[in-house]
Amino acid sequence: MRMISLGHLFRRPVVTATLLAAATSLGLFSPAMAAFPIVTYHQPLGVTRGGEATVVLHGDRLSDAREVLFDQPGIEVLECKPIDNKSVELKVKTEATLSPGIYSFRVVTASGATNLRFLSVGTMPTVDEVEPNNDFASPQEIAMNHTVEGNVDREDVDCYRVSLKAGQKLTVEIEGIRHRWSLNNRDILDPYIAILDEKRFEVAVSDDSMLFQQDGVCSFTPEEDGQYTILVRDSSFLGQRNICRYRLHVGSFPRPTTVIPSGGVQGEVLKAKLIDIDGTITDASVQLPTDLITAKNSAASPTQPYPVITEDASGISPSPNWIRVGELPIVTEVEPNNDHRKAPECTVPALLCGVIGEPGDFDCFAFDCKKGEKFRVKLYARETLRSPLDGVMNVFDDKGKTIKSSDDSGGKLDGFFDFTAASDSKHTIRIYDHLRGGSPLHNYLIEVSRLEPSFSIDLKELRRDEAMIVPVPVGGNGAMMVQVKRDQFNEEISLALEGLPEGVTAQTFPVPAGRVEIPVVFTAAADAKITGAFFDVLGEGKRGDTVVSADLQQHHKIVLGQNRRAMLEHSTPKAVMAVCDAMPFSIELVQPKTPVLRRGSKELLVRIKRDEGFENAVYLKTLYNPPGVGVNNSRKIDKGQTEVRIPITANQNAAMGTWPMVMQVSYGTKLGTQTVATAPIMLDVEDSVFNFKFPRAAAETGSETPLSITMEKIRDIEGEMEVQLVGLPNGVTCDAPSQKVTLESTTVTFPLKIAADAKTGLHKTLNVQTRISRDGEIMIQTNGTGEIRIDKPVVKKTPAAEPAKKAAPPKPKTDAPPKPLSRLEQLRQEKESS
Repeated sequence: MRMISLGHLFRRPVVTATLLAAATSLGLFSPAMAAFPIVTYHQPLGVTRGGEATVVLHGDRLSDAREVLFDQPGIEVLECKPIDNKSVELKVKTEATLSPGIYSFRVVTASGATNLRFLSVGTMPTVDEVEPNNDFASPQEIAMNHTVEGNVDREDVDCYRVSLKAGQKLTVEIEGIRHRWSLNNRDILDPYIAILDEKRFEVAVSDDSMLFQQDGVCSFTPEEDGQYTILVRDSSFLGQRNICRYRLHVGSFPRPTTVIPSGGVQGEVLKAKLIDIDGTITDASVQLPTDLITAKNSAASPTQPYPVITEDASGISPSPNWIRVGELPIVTEVEPNNDHRKAPECTVPALLCGVIGEPGDFDCFAFDCKKGEKFRVKLYARETLRSPLDGVMNVFDDKGKTIKSSDDSGGKLDGFFDFTAASDSKHTIRIYDHLRGGSPLHNYLIEVSRLEPSFSIDLKELRRDEAMIVPVPVGGNGAMMVQVKRDQFNEEISLALEGLPEGVTAQTFPVPAGRVEIPVVFTAAADAKITGAFFDVLGEGKRGDTVVSADLQQHHKIVLGQNRRAMLEHSTPKAVMAVCDAMPFSIELVQPKTPVLRRGSKELLVRIKRDEGFENAVYLKTLYNPPGVGVNNSRKIDKGQTEVRIPITANQNAAMGTWPMVMQVSYGTKLGTQTVATAPIMLDVEDSVFNFKFPRAAAETGSETPLSITMEKIRDIEGEMEVQLVGLPNGVTCDAPSQKVTLESTTVTFPLKIAADAKTGLHKTLNVQTRISRDGEIMIQTNGTGEIRIDKPVVKKTPAAEPAKKAAPPKPKTDAPPKPLSRLEQLRQEKESS
């Protein structure tokens, strides 16, 4: 029996990389010259557990590095020493029992914290690539059960030779893209590995793999003694010096590709079968952790990913397999279960575990439902388990009618759906492969849970594609945006933070009902130390007597490919805050004394007090706008200025209430642009005061006309009021464009003068501004649009006398032609003449 070494130090496990697409075309994005530091690569990429090691980090803006924070325990930082602005020397010590795998970290500097990077921890000795080694005839000789650190340059091929005995398994696993960081789709290492015999025939190859996606793994067991060459290159013969680095694990270590069942109940011992890359099946016992689910509302996330490391007499797997662990009971498929009308019965909620064992296989699970029960059905196969199964799920009612189906979902490879039972009856879930494939490796988990109200918490990206890192200047403010993803829950959510550094306080605001984001503002005391810390964001809401809660899961994009699709992603259970150098000025967003009105506008005042010697421009941009409120974000405080006014507007549907507003403050430093924040203000948004009705006005050029506008009070308000007519067309003036009004006013009249040369036509430009003065401020409400038609005067012409008409000369008289005779008269005359 193989012994299983658990990833027991992953109390808050990291979601492994999701590799979606390979790409080598040039991207359009490049990081701005900001003051935040960057780590692009490091040497070596990994260390051997149970000892001390020195790692050199390479990047930019690293001259003021102070410390390094690892997300998981087990790695102690002994020293963090800047070499220059582009490199830092890091000394670490790892525990002897630390589970092999990839551990995420960030460097904290005096100006912020770096992007997320990864340090590998292994169990085998490490050797470095030695060039030249790109000739099959002259490869680099290495011993079995070692890890090689190397680099793929453009059109580079690295060759390593090992000696094998007959029956000695050789497994090769590469960490390539897992160590890249590229948000601009450049220099992405897509490794290709192969094992060649002495005659140069490929006996095993791997470009992509199900287990590691873009990183490959392959294995070969020879029938006779011999020497074999391992080839490493980029699949497209691309690469980049020092940047496209890799770790190549070479040995006879166990390499399970499948764990069946692929899930279990926390705290229990999972009896599993391991299917190795060479097809060997071994029984194993896995002691599952007891404290994996820490959220108060575990119904929101019934299971979590959990890493399992395999160990036997031949070695230890260099990286984990992933399973799902939670509080749901396990139901293992029982054959025969192909017919959804005769499926074996079980009880849900549960984790339904099985394998689509052969082509054309179907697996079905039946369970009883009560009318109105709501369930969520979620598949785990390709995403977490790295199974080759492209699963399709259906749920049938007791009459065999399909209720819901799901293939892929939401851009993810594994589907899910929700359904509500229409009656007290038996329902059946069926799963099969989309292309009707199947094998002993096509394992899956179907998580059937009750559909409960829930939400999740993340931090909003303030720089495109980069996870938020919060810089807080000593004696100043920093800010971030918390965003929630709601699921059947639209109530107010209160927030709390844990793990803030000493001397830092946070001002939180509830996420209003139905809204998805809200700012959080941090303040560092004047005596706070420059340091970094992990912190958590906890959210809680209520629906009746039910409490719904969640905590932070921060999403990180690591490598982006074509069309900005993520090739490598990562999630961490906490975010990082960096207490950084003080600002060379103090700045205040002045709290207004009066509200902004719907259909109105206002100006926010920002004041700055500069330290001696600081004359740079300071740029301002709102971190968060209340719903329906627009802000002019193009304003700055230029050299020599001490304040600026920033116009804001509220549309007619702006959300009424009191809302926090925070300004992001950006200024130049010797390292680039630093961005911090002001303290928040609370902006009141109130309803309009009046409705106005414009008449259809008309006038002629060169005339005067009164314009009477009907007023209707919406609500009471304190302050002196006047109404101003604006938007008059060219050539139209008003001697009294502002009129005093009161809440009792029903009309306001403006005398208009139309110039003789005023432009004629219909003008739809008239607006009225209600200006309400109170506490030294003016509240403005704008209403429109009225119209006025301007015509040219109509000129009436007097008709001229008509001249006397001359008498027409008499017409000469002419004899009328003889009247034709009738036939009867003709006969009569003929008789008389005869």
